[in-house]
Amino acid sequence: MLRECLGVLEFFDLAAAPRVPWKNGGGSTQELVCWPPGAGMDGFEWRVSVATIATPGPFSAFPGVDRQIMLLSGDGVHLSSGAGGWEHTLDQPGAPFSFAGEAPVDCRMLGGASTDFNLMVRRGSWRGALQVVGDAQSLNGIAAGLCMVLQGTWRWSDGASTRTLTAGQGLWWLNDEHDDEGRRVEPVDGAFSAGCKDQPATLAWIAIEPAL
Repeated sequence: MLRECLGVLEFFDLAAAPRVPWKNGGGSTQELVCWPPGAGMDGFEWRVSVATIATPGPFSAFPGVDRQIMLLSGDGVHLSSGAGGWEHTLDQPGAPFSFAGEAPVDCRMLGGASTDFNLMVRRGSWRGALQVVGDAQSLNGIAAGLCMVLQGTWRWSDGASTRTLTAGQGLWWLNDEHDDEGRRVEPVDGAFSAGCKDQPATLAWIAIEPAL
């Protein structure tokens, strides 16, 4: 992945993120961040990724992990958990859905391949929320997190320097009490994306805090 590190803050570009095929051949994953670095799938504390689902089938189980999934593009999928007693149609981009990672989940395609955004946090260690926002956001006071541009042009700044971000680009961070002064992201074009005045500039925004 293409990343530029500024202390506890790193930029990324989804277009440069390696695409790792699933073992069952049903799709692929692009990891944006896994904390702590180098942790395996059984040892991460929190993880954010983008996945492409190409065929129907069961989701992998992650005991002790809280999951949130959001459709980015494509026809969407229908999720069902017999043991959990729930069903959910994921067909609206920008609408996150939460579920327990240990729940057995079956995925049915609603059409062609779909791409979705995924947040996983280790229950009891961290808690996090995924949302879509259209206004300026501050990193101040947020222990950790990630943001990725969905539409429009956004600007990151720390009071001394700036960086322009477009669709698929973003950053993730892990703060201490001295690291986040003045850091923010904001839409460059106000409420609307450049060249598409009928489409709002939007950002996938994740704030993560210690559970204890």
